[in-house]
Amino acid sequence: MTSVLVTGSNRGIGLETVFALARAGHKVYATMRDLSKGAELSKAIARENLPVEIYALDVDSDASVAAAVGAIREKDGTIDVLVNNAGIGRLGSVEELPMETFRAGMETNFFGALRCTRAVLPEMRKRKSGCIVNVTSAAGRVAMAPFAMYAPSKFALEALSEILAQEVKPFNIRVAIVEPGVIDTAMPRSVVVPPSLPSPYPHTRRYAGFFSAALKVAMPPSKVGDAIRGIVESESWQLRYPVFGEGLIGWRAGMTDEAWVDSGALDDEGWYRRIEKDLGLNARSASTVIHSEAAR
Repeated sequence: MTSVLVTGSNRGIGLETVFALARAGHKVYATMRDLSKGAELSKAIARENLPVEIYALDVDSDASVAAAVGAIREKDGTIDVLVNNAGIGRLGSVEELPMETFRAGMETNFFGALRCTRAVLPEMRKRKSGCIVNVTSAAGRVAMAPFAMYAPSKFALEALSEILAQEVKPFNIRVAIVEPGVIDTAMPRSVVVPPSLPSPYPHTRRYAGFFSAALKVAMPPSKVGDAIRGIVESESWQLRYPVFGEGLIGWRAGMTDEAWVDSGALDDEGWYRRIEKDLGLNARSASTVIHSEAAR
């Protein structure tokens, strides 16, 4: 039985990852910033008698990470696998998003994963065994306006993961990057912008339509949880796993840098037509307006 620590476990991909691993018989330490948000998980643990323990862990805090990892080790000894899933997202332009929003995104999405990795790595290195799974996003490979806060934090985590994989492979520690596309979770569903906040940049408004259309065909987060379970149970050294993110990643890879910039700079009519032609999505139909800040 493998012991797995999962961050951001109260909902979405994190919650479904806990379910997938626990139902397969793994011991799971489900962590979250606010334990009061773990009611759904607690009920499932009791109902199904799942091998899951819940711990408070705020990835933004050195002290919180150290306390949670220390408590788990003191009770059960080792952490075989770390799944860095906790993340936040907010859409907006480079000019308009507050600086504190950029800092918060990097703190959780990048430094949070780094903080947790550094907490478990010394023990994994000493016993020459372990696996670290970093949940990034297709947005960690595809820089689209208006993901001015989110995409850079995920790009940074992608780069960190590549470097980490080189460093720790001699110690028999696997690193895997999971890159979900548009998954039916709280984050894309909470993309709403009050119409009272006009912007000279159309991208946030347009992506309301994109998400509205994409969510009609989006995969549930359980599919990502199943993919993470597969990685944990495998012996593969494959680095990247684009889980339903292949379309977006391939779309970007098929353009030059200049063509990509031109595509994002199109006027509304041109952009809607491009999205329908390239991705088969009718982004015009959205009635939602965007304001989004949600954890995965």
